[in-house]
Amino acid sequence: MRIYLVGGAVRDRLLGHPYHEKDYVVVGATPEQLLAQGYQPVGKDFPVFLHPETKEEYALARTERKQGHGYHGFEFFTAPEITLEQDLIRRDLTINAMAQDENGIVYDPYHGQRDLEQKILRHVSHAFVEDPLRVLRVARFAARYFEYGFRIADETLALMQKLAVSGELDSLTPERVWKETSRALMEKNAEVYFEVLRECGALKVLFPEIDALFGVPQRPEFHPEIDCGVHTLLSLRQACQANYSLDVRFAVLVHDLGKALTPVDILPRHILHEERGVLPVTTICDRLKVPTTMKQLALAVCKEHLKCHQALKLKPGTLWRLLQRLDVLRKPERVEAFIQACECDAKGRLGLENRAYPQADYMHKAIECVRSIKAQDLPAEIKGPDIGEMLIQRRIDALSQLKKHAAILITDEHC
Repeated sequence: MRIYLVGGAVRDRLLGHPYHEKDYVVVGATPEQLLAQGYQPVGKDFPVFLHPETKEEYALARTERKQGHGYHGFEFFTAPEITLEQDLIRRDLTINAMAQDENGIVYDPYHGQRDLEQKILRHVSHAFVEDPLRVLRVARFAARYFEYGFRIADETLALMQKLAVSGELDSLTPERVWKETSRALMEKNAEVYFEVLRECGALKVLFPEIDALFGVPQRPEFHPEIDCGVHTLLSLRQACQANYSLDVRFAVLVHDLGKALTPVDILPRHILHEERGVLPVTTICDRLKVPTTMKQLALAVCKEHLKCHQALKLKPGTLWRLLQRLDVLRKPERVEAFIQACECDAKGRLGLENRAYPQADYMHKAIECVRSIKAQDLPAEIKGPDIGEMLIQRRIDALSQLKKHAAILITDEHC
């Protein structure tokens, strides 16, 4: 029985990229042998075991054969005589098809180290096209290693394009699409994931609402980049650079979906795009089974982001109602995430990435104002329904004072 460290840990160690998870492949063993040594079985489709002490995953060397449609349509075979090379050839990319033994010796039958040096994401074999999930995985790796200068090999991109038009992507479950996408959104250059999916034709299959934004014009005086799709990815880049949460990044990604539904005769203006965006944001969230809190933030940013841009001009009562809709008293953290997403939208414009966004500071002060006014601070004679009315009035009065003393006034509007 021989044990090898495989996959991401080997790749990232050679690359100098941080890694946390370790996966192992076991050659020359049977399930019975591992069970006898205390390993715990966890695999459903093929034998995978947890180490009795470290709880790291150990999988028996295996081969696979395509038997049906989609990424579930595989039959797996394990046996002591299956070699390391046979196990590695079934993997997606050459840089993921390396193994390391207990002495630190790297086994690289498919030239993954060469591709690491040349900064190329290349498929291992033509069996790549048998698994549609690999389109998403390669796009995610392109996002992860963008900062290192990696590119996708032309022949691999061609296979991804083949998969995109084959209908195989339709077999991916929403949960699997969301799992890969949510991981990609947390990469430092998440926008690359969507750029790659668009380049290979997968974006219009898996994310038609986002794909529809590309080619839709905006007013150049507000959006020098003009294209709505480009603006969306520039905004997402801002969220990544600020290292914002997954919730904020997703909200930024879908904040302008309504612009794809703007009537052609009013372009490049996008009047009421916030209202038009509610349906596509709801649709994409429901299809991907996005967590409820993430969906709520995404819808809030979609519907209200223009109000945040106009915060310094809003009447105190209007600002209070905005904060109320955002649930400022119970969920101030949601309002903070909302502000972050809106700032990314404002800065996600060509050449305007570093401009100031005084609305953020103003909104933070507004949050403090309204949250500092509590029922126990009211006069004792205020009772019943009058308490709520008095609290609202005091909060609006506080916002009036904030507006009077605001040091900065916004001079432009966003559309």
